[in-house]
Amino acid sequence: MEGLQARIARALRRERESAGISVSELARRAGISKATVSQLEHGAGNPSVETLWVLGVALGVPFATLVDQQDNAPTLIRAADRSGVPSAVAAYDATLLSASPPGARRDVYRVRADPGEPRRSDPHHPGTTEHVVLLAGRAAVGPAEAPVELEPGDYLAYPGDAPHVFEALQPGTSAVLISELR
Repeated sequence: MEGLQARIARALRRERESAGISVSELARRAGISKATVSQLEHGAGNPSVETLWVLGVALGVPFATLVDQQDNAPTLIRAADRSGVPSAVAAYDATLLSASPPGARRDVYRVRADPGEPRRSDPHHPGTTEHVVLLAGRAAVGPAEAPVELEPGDYLAYPGDAPHVFEALQPGTSAVLISELR
């Protein structure tokens, strides 16, 4: 199975070249350094969730496009696998579990987080809805101005095209997050 850094490198270069832009132009659009883009395209560095989101927005592609396995083999992701993409600002990482196939518009993630700085997200593409099922721990999740406290087994759907937050209230908090674009 291809490693996460290699998948990101391959996908980033593919999407940048498909868009017909240079490394410098992508860096400018994303508001990050040219060196960072170059490193990521060469499989070096450990990008944060935030870096991959801004690159995806700059390229006009979903986050999932930059991290998905994209093959037809069965996919097994063990709970103990720590191959998620970490946040640069919170004790939070997201592991893409299933990207939306062509024609469909949904991505499935496993999220793990610990108390500390909340993971605040800017609005995603218009029409995005996020669905969260809390698996363990406790978390305040949803619209940034009115998050809802969830306990294991709780389900919440909220607009992903508005500012939103995921804040772990207990160590070892985990959830399944489905991002759906209509």
